[in-house]
Amino acid sequence: MAKFKLYDEEQNKSPIKQLWLSFKDNHIALVGLWLFLILAVLALLAPIFSPYGINEQHGHALLLPPSWDDEGSVHFILGTDDLGRDMLSRLMNGATYTFGLSILAALITTIIGVFLGVLAGLTRGVRSSFLNHLLDVTLSIPSLLLAIIIVAILGPGLLNTVWAIILSLLPQYIHSVRNLVVQELNKDYITAQKLDGANKWQILTCGIFPNIYEQIVVIFTMSLSTAILDIAALGFLKLGAQPPTAEWGAILAQNLGLIYLAPWTVALPGILLFLAVLSTNLVGDGLRLALQKRRTV
Repeated sequence: MAKFKLYDEEQNKSPIKQLWLSFKDNHIALVGLWLFLILAVLALLAPIFSPYGINEQHGHALLLPPSWDDEGSVHFILGTDDLGRDMLSRLMNGATYTFGLSILAALITTIIGVFLGVLAGLTRGVRSSFLNHLLDVTLSIPSLLLAIIIVAILGPGLLNTVWAIILSLLPQYIHSVRNLVVQELNKDYITAQKLDGANKWQILTCGIFPNIYEQIVVIFTMSLSTAILDIAALGFLKLGAQPPTAEWGAILAQNLGLIYLAPWTVALPGILLFLAVLSTNLVGDGLRLALQKRRTV
């Protein structure tokens, strides 16, 4: 009887709670989640907690190494660059540009991509065929190359970079959501809903969406890691954030000539980029495994 009681309790839990219980069993994914949350808080609160201004220059502290070095100073924990700007302040504010704007771009892409993907999945005939061929063409172009083409048309700048990332991620998003919708439409419970007289809106909201929203969350995390890399890459190529903006990719480009003289100015933004992408990928993999585990229960 105790086994049946435990089984009933497990069944009565909400899908979100079941997903969280499965997710937290994966300790590596949990570490990625904590790292992701730290970067997210840093992106939100960096302007408040950064010790100096982003572009505040200290003429007496040019190319000062991090504080753990013998020549470093506790006043500049992560050192300074060739203009005497505090690296800690610039990297903290860079999280707002690189990580924060990536989340914003991924969220906007999710809203538009889910809407168009559902519409594509429910559409039949010539319009569906045309959209499929258009998606096939755009998917053959790597997202970064597509973003570079869009920025070349719109012009360099941080705002144009965000729009370029959104437009470059949309085709993959629409394609993935469309496939999920088409798969659900072919299942028996959708046929039963149609026979019961449900309209398209009822089928979508009561049938399809409750069964695909978890996969959409996984797609979001994967698109977020792509957005982080693309924003940083455009900044590094000087097509995105323009100097003196403290975006991680732009910081890398600005300090690339100092790699031998002041390696911390290049290594630190590179490490943050690595941690940002790693955390999103760990969270995405953890969600995917938790979904698989929950569906097999």
